Amino acid sequence: MTDNSLLTASGTERKKLTPAAERALAETEARRKAADACATAQQREFQGPKGPEPTRYGDWERNGIASDF
Repeated sequence: MTDNSLLTASGTERKKLTPAAERALAETEARRKAADACATAQQREFQGPKGPEPTRYGDWERNGIASDF
């Protein structure tokens, strides 16, 4: 193993990232932290559907069956 190589989670070697890739990852992490800081918990719907939001994929989904509006 060389000094400038990095290890992945599985312990294998991978190449060093380019400066542009490192900047992009840093920007992504900063955006995620800003989004987490601004995020508020959604209020529960009064007498709404139980379970996950049925429109979470852009279609209405109920019991595994999806339909478009």
